[in-house]
Amino acid sequence: MAKKKRQTKTHLFKYEAKNRQGGKIKGEIGAANASLAKTAIRQQGLTPTRVTKKTELPFISGKRKIKPSDVAIFTRQLATMMRAGVPLVQSFDIVAEGSENLGMKEVVLQLKDDVESGGTFADALRKHPQHFDDLFCSLIDAGEQSGTLETMLDRVAIYKEKTEALKSKIKSAIKYPIAVIIVAAVVTTILLVKVVPTFGEMFESFGAELPAPTRFVIMLSDQLRAHGLVIGAVLIGLFVLFFQAKKRSENFSNKVDALSLKLPIFGDITLKATVARFARTLSTTFAAGVPLIDALEACAKATGNAVYRDAIYQVRNEVASGIQMHFAMRSAGIFPSLAVQMTSIGEESGALDDMLGRVATHYENEVDDAVDGLTSLLEPIIMSFLGIVIGGLVIAMYLPIFQMGDVVG
Repeated sequence: MAKKKRQTKTHLFKYEAKNRQGGKIKGEIGAANASLAKTAIRQQGLTPTRVTKKTELPFISGKRKIKPSDVAIFTRQLATMMRAGVPLVQSFDIVAEGSENLGMKEVVLQLKDDVESGGTFADALRKHPQHFDDLFCSLIDAGEQSGTLETMLDRVAIYKEKTEALKSKIKSAIKYPIAVIIVAAVVTTILLVKVVPTFGEMFESFGAELPAPTRFVIMLSDQLRAHGLVIGAVLIGLFVLFFQAKKRSENFSNKVDALSLKLPIFGDITLKATVARFARTLSTTFAAGVPLIDALEACAKATGNAVYRDAIYQVRNEVASGIQMHFAMRSAGIFPSLAVQMTSIGEESGALDDMLGRVATHYENEVDDAVDGLTSLLEPIIMSFLGIVIGGLVIAMYLPIFQMGDVVG
């Protein structure tokens, strides 16, 4: 059995060099060591005068977690470079040099080293499964084998951009109300812990019976001050327990996914986003020449919802047994009629990838409109909520003062 080749780690080197005209050049280059860095500089027609390893403190290095959006940007930049006629290895250098995330820059330079050493682009990507999933690697592999890597990179870039835009849209719709609720909770807690006790001590000196709203607010303040740490620990514990259960228990995670489709307002957005992701993934993989059965397998893994994942596996099994896909989708009972009808037209006309792309675009636009409408609807509701909570506390604390003023008057 052949011994597995050890992967060489790439480092960044700062260099100063002279060009053929004697002009001074400064820059950065990735290499395994200083000697290889000098060799790479000479290959560019430069004479290195100084080469030093680039070291940066962790808190100012710019190295951060690589996000799916970073992968989407990398794919688009690489597709643009190759479309412009730049060779793949040189494209890696250009993309790495322009990356602000040092983590992404290191990955790109490692990809370059693997490809330069004779490996395929797809095999190099498979060494980084945390950043490039099976679908991504399979599409690049298909592009390399068919000699259409440039076209495939463009398709993958569009797929990643559309997918990330959809995720970003949904996250923005969810983050806004959550952020406002957190702010309201913090402000309310400060009022109950710091402000209300001062009023409570003042009201005790009155010796008169307090209005019911005021007594209720003072009771909340007393309970929060007495058991605030316990309440906070319980809430944090429930939050952590929920996400751990969703991560570790497949049954619990499946139930959460099913519930997410039934939530008012948000359920409809989740459904449309899931269908859009399914159609976009299947359109991209099928257009890349991936067999329909394998494409459905990839879609099931990428759909992001257990209900649709299981339904797509059911569709895959029925298609494998000879049933047309639109019949299988209809029998699953959860795909919108528009998606089923467009799939039927695509199968009959032999343009399934094009029709699925149109389905994806339609539901992506539906999600955009739904999120925009939801944001417009939530703004007055949230403002009213804040007014009721904060205003209610203030009014409850001033009621005794108003009553005392009426008595004096």
